Amino acid sequence: MSEHSSQFVRTLVERGYLYQATNLSGLDDAAAGDAPLIGYIGFDCTAPSLHAGSMVQIMMLRRLQQAGGKPIVLIGGGTTKIGDPSDKDKQRPLLDQAAIDANKEGIRKVFSKFLTFGDGPSDALMVDNAEWLDALEYIDFLRDYGKHFTINRMIQLESVKRRLDREQPLTFLEFNYMLLQAYDFLELNRRYGCTLQMGGSDQWGNIVNGADLIRRAADVEAFGVTTPLLATASGAKMGKTADGAVWLSADMLGAYEFWQYWRNAEDADVGRFLRLFTDVPLDEIAELEKADGAAINDVKVRLANEVTTLVHNAEAAKEAEETAKQVFSGGVSAGLPTISVSLDGFEPANSNSALFVDAGLVASKGEFRRKLAEGAIRVDDVVIDDLETSAIKDALAQAGQAKLSVGKKRHALVKTA
Repeated sequence: MSEHSSQFVRTLVERGYLYQATNLSGLDDAAAGDAPLIGYIGFDCTAPSLHAGSMVQIMMLRRLQQAGGKPIVLIGGGTTKIGDPSDKDKQRPLLDQAAIDANKEGIRKVFSKFLTFGDGPSDALMVDNAEWLDALEYIDFLRDYGKHFTINRMIQLESVKRRLDREQPLTFLEFNYMLLQAYDFLELNRRYGCTLQMGGSDQWGNIVNGADLIRRAADVEAFGVTTPLLATASGAKMGKTADGAVWLSADMLGAYEFWQYWRNAEDADVGRFLRLFTDVPLDEIAELEKADGAAINDVKVRLANEVTTLVHNAEAAKEAEETAKQVFSGGVSAGLPTISVSLDGFEPANSNSALFVDAGLVASKGEFRRKLAEGAIRVDDVVIDDLETSAIKDALAQAGQAKLSVGKKRHALVKTA
């Protein structure tokens, strides 16, 4: 029997989300109370979509709502103009307003798959911190809230110390970020009664600052929770592959490629990923973790289906699984990423490598040549070792399509235009 009385805190502990907390017993009491616990996580608008590396945070908001709490998604339309220095070795390029607005709209779409929005007690809210940050009178802000922050404490934050120790510049603009994030927490407390901020462990200092500001400025106890910074069992950064980010938007990454990312999870990660990224009950996960040998592949398919259903939909997950089966058995499936090419002017010496680049199977023509030398290039499941092979052109002329492969896991279709 868990020592925690609230479903929310039990879930954080049992599913592996919890790394640090400001006052876990106090948070447990608040979450077990009659009124819904209101908590938030902020997401800056630095890209047109969030990627799989953000899914732990998104799932934390989902867990809060599942436990009867009220999640707030804070979109950083204001703070993106500065850039968060946490866990960064150098300043991010500053985005103009048009880019921020475009990214903001892309990010908004992601959350509808994970949370229920509305006006009910536990319905999620989406708020943009530009609502209050854009209207700040800066001198008044510094006078009222700057006095609660000491330089001594701010330079002890790990994100700041790291930059200074490496003699990498930290601009005064970035240095302000921690004040504004703390002010976000205070503003959400005043507007919505929010008493919990969550985030990755790199946000610990910022979260503690916010909870402390609420205590000083509003005489209210607030809580902070962080998750471990997530990496795969081999140490790779979560949500990244050799081909780039594993985006949560279908406009930026198709369901098949997304499904494949989870299907190719390392054996040691499968149970942990099922706990963090799916709603599969814990007792069922415990049984699935007992699989060994070839049976672990079935569990990976279950993981891929569960996550793809959540991010895309059940039909997309089913189609991705079927496509993978056909590809594995040597068949050709319409579910693969597809590009079109004209045979007019098709010159194998240049066109072969260009097709693999355009299909996203290799990053460059140089990588294509290296993979060719390694015996990793296949056309319709036949290994190709000749840069100027006519295999692709012949297949297109005869069948109207060809399957391109790099290794056993990366595939695409090319069809005649």
